[in-house]
Amino acid sequence: MHYDLKLCFATFFLHSTLALHLGPSANSIRSRIRSILPLLNPRSLPSTPTLQTRSYSPSALDVNPNGTTFLWLPEDEYSGSTFFDNFSFYTGADPTHGTVNFLNATTAFSDGLAYVQDNGIVIMKGDNTTTLAEGVNRNSVRISSNKQYNTGLFILDTNQAPWGCGVWPAFWTVGGGTWPLTGEIDIIEGVHDNEHNQVTWHTGPNCTLTPEGNFTGTIVQTNGVNNTNCDGNDNDNAGCGITEWSRASYGPFFDQQGGGVFAMKWDENGIAVWSFYRAAIPQDIQAGSPNPSGWGNPVAALEAGGCDPITNFVNHSIIFDITFCGDWAGNSYATSGCPGTCSEQLMEPSNFDNATWSINSIKVYRKQLLSGQITGGASMAGLNIRWDITLILVVFAIFSVTI
Repeated sequence: MHYDLKLCFATFFLHSTLALHLGPSANSIRSRIRSILPLLNPRSLPSTPTLQTRSYSPSALDVNPNGTTFLWLPEDEYSGSTFFDNFSFYTGADPTHGTVNFLNATTAFSDGLAYVQDNGIVIMKGDNTTTLAEGVNRNSVRISSNKQYNTGLFILDTNQAPWGCGVWPAFWTVGGGTWPLTGEIDIIEGVHDNEHNQVTWHTGPNCTLTPEGNFTGTIVQTNGVNNTNCDGNDNDNAGCGITEWSRASYGPFFDQQGGGVFAMKWDENGIAVWSFYRAAIPQDIQAGSPNPSGWGNPVAALEAGGCDPITNFVNHSIIFDITFCGDWAGNSYATSGCPGTCSEQLMEPSNFDNATWSINSIKVYRKQLLSGQITGGASMAGLNIRWDITLILVVFAIFSVTI
């Protein structure tokens, strides 16, 4: 808080100057200055009486590369008994050619493949009760948010993500319009009983992953070459992907430690993904005042220098799905270490006991720029006022008294 030190020097200088040049009349001016000092101190800005529902500490403030300050403010929350009210159930053929039937809402609810528990936890799952003949599709769910977004901070709190031989789940966002020209962001994705989550971007042309970017994961390769071209029409729709370093970011280890949080930040500065074990979720996320700048390097990042995050990603819906076999899980099955073939695996229902999403909430935050005034629905207890504004206010106070 270097502004406080500057303020102390300014105050001392002004009081000394007033005493030297104005004599007794300086007292009234000092009183005027003291009355505005609380407004100049970033740590003592008064709360707005009608906006007491949420408080932000200085740690909630973030700074753009151009020096502007901002907060992430709540926009939407999907949780509890109303979770499915804000989603639509997809019932078309699987675009990734999975051996799956995506059920409509009525059938999914009646068959127990989608529901909300009494404790508010949201469950979505693949069918694990029906024995099938080989080659028959297994029932599952795919949902898409009714609302579309252009930028935001998306935070998923999940107790369990689906996994298992032949299983291919994803938590992702995708743009409206012609794929992949409006972009796709795969936040959680994996197959079989893999241990490492994979983050992937699919776009139109002119989007490239920067290998030197600040992220902790490893760029996905094809034949030993980094997949840095995000164009979904090239390289068999592979896009540009990054695999997380953690062995507990996907699969059985992730579930065994109680799940955790995945966060995706999308703004004009780029797109980044973080993941946290249940025991390591940042306090600011738990408090509802997230600040990604305090989370360390993301596991995956697509920097604006190589890919414009605004023009390449447009009107995105939030999607969950669970498919089986298909382009990824089916084509990789022979080298997965799973038994038999993918079509044979699909026949036995108990193989899909772990093909379940267990979700506490999805929270979406919007970016609110700060310009030296209180904006948005929050108490700005930690607002950083620029030093030039501080000087202007102090000088104004002096002249308003002396004129």
